Amino acid sequence: MTDPRARDVYIVDAVRTPVGKYGGALAAIRPDDLAAHVVRALVDRTPELDPARIDDVCFGDANGAGEDNRNVARMAVLLAGLPVTVPGVTVNRLCGSGLEAVIQAARAIAHGDAHIAVAGGVESMSRAPYVLRKPERAFPAGHQEMFSSTLGWRMVNPRMAPEWTVALGEGAELIADRHGITREQQDVFALASHQKAVRAWREGAYDDEVVPLPEVDLPRDETIREASSLESLSKLKPVFRAAGGTVTAGNSSPLNDGAAALLLVDEEGLRATGREPLARIRASAVTGIEPQLFGLGPVEAVRRALERAGRGFAEVTTCELNEAFAAQALGCLGQWPELDPAVVNPRGGAIAIGHPLGASGARLAGAVAHQLAAAGSGTGLAALCIGVGQGLALVLER
Repeated sequence: MTDPRARDVYIVDAVRTPVGKYGGALAAIRPDDLAAHVVRALVDRTPELDPARIDDVCFGDANGAGEDNRNVARMAVLLAGLPVTVPGVTVNRLCGSGLEAVIQAARAIAHGDAHIAVAGGVESMSRAPYVLRKPERAFPAGHQEMFSSTLGWRMVNPRMAPEWTVALGEGAELIADRHGITREQQDVFALASHQKAVRAWREGAYDDEVVPLPEVDLPRDETIREASSLESLSKLKPVFRAAGGTVTAGNSSPLNDGAAALLLVDEEGLRATGREPLARIRASAVTGIEPQLFGLGPVEAVRRALERAGRGFAEVTTCELNEAFAAQALGCLGQWPELDPAVVNPRGGAIAIGHPLGASGARLAGAVAHQLAAAGSGTGLAALCIGVGQGLALVLER
């Protein structure tokens, strides 16, 4: 996308479901149905577009162990009623999967392999199955170990360094240790996430973005806590370190269900949709870091993406940084002193809204695009940390 020979790539629309809590309102909805819902909604919002002209559908999905198996992007195409000639591909970069899907679809358009693409992500953490190793021989006599595929490490390779495979929350504790981030700072950050999300919903900021499912009574994100306070947050016990821990359920993102999708086009695609673009994709970057410090992954990814876009932190007018943990987000922000904190997650972040793993990156990209369109101009940034030690970032402009 930074290649001068590449075509411009535009986001003309972005939608998402309300985010459901673990075991909540969306728990009865299969992930392939969640994905199909946002694909169908996206197409319906652009009546001038002939669905047969969609060159590809690229979806992120972090699990893939249950009903989201067999290429959930292709399942979404079929379940959404798109022509069977529309292909689909599923990608997995764990928490960055939805943003990876956007980047891959944009790259295909930029280099002439597509004119119109749908990109997004989906996750149902409620419906993530338990999985069982295949026995080494038939009819084993002993007990067999079952693993939850909801979140985090499972069936760990014994050759992995032990420090790499700590729990995600322990990784957040390590970041808090390294950067001197206190429990109070994390709780203050978490409370602000809820307060901003409550205000955004009350002011109608999500009205053009969120497409509720007709069969579910869930008009807004389910994990936002309007009554949250510093007092209530301070009473929660640390989850990962009994003694001296700072990471709690209140200053971490919850487990969630949801889906998001974006419509990406080049100039020819713009004419086919009859739409004014929300934003233009400028640059992206992905980087690696020590797995236990995964939460700091965005630090270098954001720097590289901005450099490729020819922009500096001071020029960023809106930033969506995924809040996997307050400690992780604060650790990243502390490394970007030139970035105005007021532009970060202005409508609330994942601590309040939720973090359905495969969908979150697409949600962030869509949120930035809508915010740039509402402002009329600016430079936007979407970034996520990724388990096993990666960071992913995307720069948008209008």
